[in-house]
Amino acid sequence: MELLMDPQIWVGLLTLIVLEIVLGIDNLVFIAILADKLPPKQRDKARLIGLSLALIMRLGLLSLISWMVTLTQPLFTVANLTFSGRDLIMLFGGLFLLFKATTELHERLENRQHDDGHGKGYASFWVVVLQIVVLDAVFSLDAVITAVGMVNHLPVMMAAVVIAMGVMLLASKPLTNFVNQHPTVVVLCLSFLLMIGLSLVAEGFGFHIPKGYLYAAIGFSIIIEFFNQIARRNFIRHQSNVPLRARTADAILRLMNGKRQERSQNEDNKTITPIEAESFAAEERYMINGVLTLASRSLRSIMTPRGEISWVDAYKSTAEIREQLLESPHSLFPVCRGELDEIIGIVRAKELLVALENGGDVAAIAAQSPAIVVPETLDPINLLGVLRRARGSFVIVNNEFGVVQGLVTPLDVLEAIAGEFPDADETPEIVRDGDGWLVKGSTDLHAIQQHLDINTLVDDDEDIASIAGLVIAVNGQIPKVGDILEVAPLRIQIIEANDYRVDLVRVVKERSEHEDEQE
Repeated sequence: MELLMDPQIWVGLLTLIVLEIVLGIDNLVFIAILADKLPPKQRDKARLIGLSLALIMRLGLLSLISWMVTLTQPLFTVANLTFSGRDLIMLFGGLFLLFKATTELHERLENRQHDDGHGKGYASFWVVVLQIVVLDAVFSLDAVITAVGMVNHLPVMMAAVVIAMGVMLLASKPLTNFVNQHPTVVVLCLSFLLMIGLSLVAEGFGFHIPKGYLYAAIGFSIIIEFFNQIARRNFIRHQSNVPLRARTADAILRLMNGKRQERSQNEDNKTITPIEAESFAAEERYMINGVLTLASRSLRSIMTPRGEISWVDAYKSTAEIREQLLESPHSLFPVCRGELDEIIGIVRAKELLVALENGGDVAAIAAQSPAIVVPETLDPINLLGVLRRARGSFVIVNNEFGVVQGLVTPLDVLEAIAGEFPDADETPEIVRDGDGWLVKGSTDLHAIQQHLDINTLVDDDEDIASIAGLVIAVNGQIPKVGDILEVAPLRIQIIEANDYRVDLVRVVKERSEHEDEQE
C-alpha cells in the first residue's frame, strides 16, 4: 500500500512504461516482418505467441535479478577487450539481427515474394516462432536491464513490463498491417534493424552508442517516410482523376518502351537504325492509343461526314448513273430518291452496272438491300457488332430527326485505330508543310492528337469532333482566311474557308522548353 502512495513510484512506473514501449518497438517491427512470411491465417497467432513469449521471458528475467547482475561481471578478456555474459548475448544477438535483416532486405530488393495462393512459398510456422523467440531473448535482456537500472522495486518493474506489453499487443496488428501494405516502410524498418543490430554488436565489444543517436536517426527517417507516403497518396489521388483508358494506354506504352529497350540490347545480329526504330515506335503508339480510345469516341469522329458521301440518285438517267459509277473509286453506294435522306438501299457498283446493262430498275434493285441505320449516339464498340451483321456493307448514321449525318464502314473503324487510308480520289488529311502541317477541316481531333503526339484537344464535355469544329468554337464564329488562332500547344492559321465551313488549316506545334533543352 505504501508503494501506491509514493509519487516517485508512479513517476518511475510511467517513465519505465514509456521506455519499455520504445525498446519494444524494435521487437514489434521485426515480428511484423517475420509474420508476413506466414500464411494470413497464422499471422495473428504468430504475433500473439511472439509477444507472449517476450512477456514471459521478461517477467522471468526480472524474477532472477540476482542472476541478471552476474551477467555484467567479466568472464574473459581478449586483446584488451573484456566480455561479460551480457556482452556475449548482445554480440550474438546483434550478429543474428544483422544476418536476418540483410537476408530479408535482399529478398525485398530482389522481389522474391512468397506466393499468396495454395500456401506455397510460405515459411514454416515454428521456424518463424523460433526466430521470434531468439530475438525476444535479445530485446528482453536489453529491456530488463533498463528496468533494473531505473527502478528498485520488483512489483513496479513487472507492472511496467506487463502494461507495456499490453499496449504492444494492441498496437501489433495495426502496425503489422501498415508495414506490410507499404513496401517502402518495410525496407525502412529493415534498415532500422540493421542499425540496431550494429549497435548491439558494438555494445558486445564494449563500445556504447547512446540510444538517443539511434532514436534521432530513426525519428528523422520516419518523418521523411511520412512525407513520402503523403506525396504517394496525393499522386495516386491525382492518377485516379485521369481516365482509366488514358492510364492504361500510358502504362502499356511504358511497358512497350521497356521491352523494346531490352530487345534492342539482346539482338546483336540485327541492327535497327534510329530512324527505323522511331518510326516503328510511332506506329505502335498510334495503334495502341487508337484501340484504347475507341470506346470513348463518338460516331461523329469516326464516320464519313454527310458532305463526303457519294450516293446515287435513282431519278437520274441510266447514262448519268453509269458515268458516276465508272468515275468513282467506291464499290458501294447508297441509292436514294432525289435526296440523301430518302435512302432506298445499299447497292454494289458492279451489281448496279450489270443491272443497268440489262435495263433493270435502279430503285427496285436497291430495295432488295435495305440500309442499316444507327443513331449517332451509338457507342463505337457496339457499332462493331452492327458492322459484322452488315456483312461487308456500311451503316448509315442518323440523328434524332432522321437526317443522315454520315456513314461508317469497317475501313473507318480501322482508320480510327491505325490511321488514314486515303482512297484513290482523296488526298491525305494531314500533310507535312515545313515546320507545320496542312490539315483538312474535317480531320478528326483524335487523329490530330495522335499524329502530333499531344492530348489537349479532345474535351469529353464538348461535342467537337473535327479541327473545323474546334476553330469555330474557339473563334465563336466561322473564321476567315488568314485568321490565326492560338489553341495551346497549337497555332492554327485558316488557309481555305467560306461562309459555311472551314476546308483547310495550317497547324504549327509550339515547342516546349523541354524539347528546346534537349536540342
